[in-house]
Amino acid sequence: MKALIYTGPESLSYEDAPEPQAEADEVLVRVTAVGVCGSDLHAYLGHDSRRPAPLILGHEASGVVVGGPEDGRRVVINPLVTCGACPACLGGRSNLCADRQIISMAPRQGAFADLVRIPRRNLSSVPDGVDMTKAALAEPIATAWHGVKIAARTGDKPLSECRALVFGGGAVGLSAALSLRAFGCRSIALAETNPMRRKGVARTGGCTPYDPVNEAGPAENSIDVVIDCVGADATRRAASAAIRPGGVIVHIGLAQGAEGFDVRKITLQEVAVFGAYTYTPADFAGALAAMADGALGPLDWFEERPLADGAGAFADLTAGRTAASKIILRPEGGA
Repeated sequence: MKALIYTGPESLSYEDAPEPQAEADEVLVRVTAVGVCGSDLHAYLGHDSRRPAPLILGHEASGVVVGGPEDGRRVVINPLVTCGACPACLGGRSNLCADRQIISMAPRQGAFADLVRIPRRNLSSVPDGVDMTKAALAEPIATAWHGVKIAARTGDKPLSECRALVFGGGAVGLSAALSLRAFGCRSIALAETNPMRRKGVARTGGCTPYDPVNEAGPAENSIDVVIDCVGADATRRAASAAIRPGGVIVHIGLAQGAEGFDVRKITLQEVAVFGAYTYTPADFAGALAAMADGALGPLDWFEERPLADGAGAFADLTAGRTAASKIILRPEGGA
């Protein structure tokens, strides 16, 4: 099969690779579409020690089951592989499984390839009427959906009455804004430094993008809910300033750095701060349902490129040369 292989910092090679072999309770999926995630970019830049080269990256995928009784089934992959037996898994919070793995991180190869192996339980059928390329957006949308659900159950008033602020106009940030809107929120600001991406976000409607470097954002102590999909020192600092007493900050992003939170304000003003990692199976199902019923809009905020041109896509994303919130790569043999 063909695969896009990470071979070292800022180096990707499109080449032949051994076909994966499904193990017990696993299936092979022929990849139709696979998104480029921020974590893929971190690995590409050499910033993720958990993803040493050589490695096939990519975990936001849709495809078709190959072989067996489900041959030809259109599926979305939940890339988070868990044990299924620990208290976290049995309690519905498998994203906190101590033995969790994710495809695109050793020992599991990712989906920037013609084929990927995955446990059967990690597959969800693509809803009728959902395009296979758009289906690959399910994973980042589920990540945002999970964070917004945390905000909804933690805040002291309904999201429909909240002023919200999202940091980041990539797929997760935009999905967070769309999810907030689906939950009834109508006052959503979105901070994004890339002018091309801000224009793309503006076209989706439902939120007000702004440049946090050169434009004034929301006033201090004015925001009920912050969803930080960047997770950098600067965004944590800005979140601490914007959040009102008793508000909620949901921290999703995993950029470098660990500073920025105003712990004194968080304590004195009883601000709730929650980390949000990936999603539960219920979140994944909820995101897929919202995609299918149109609650998140037309989902047309991505750009498609051939997997063979993946190196160029990574270079463009790193340099900020694309307005799209997501680049989706398509293997040549994808269904």
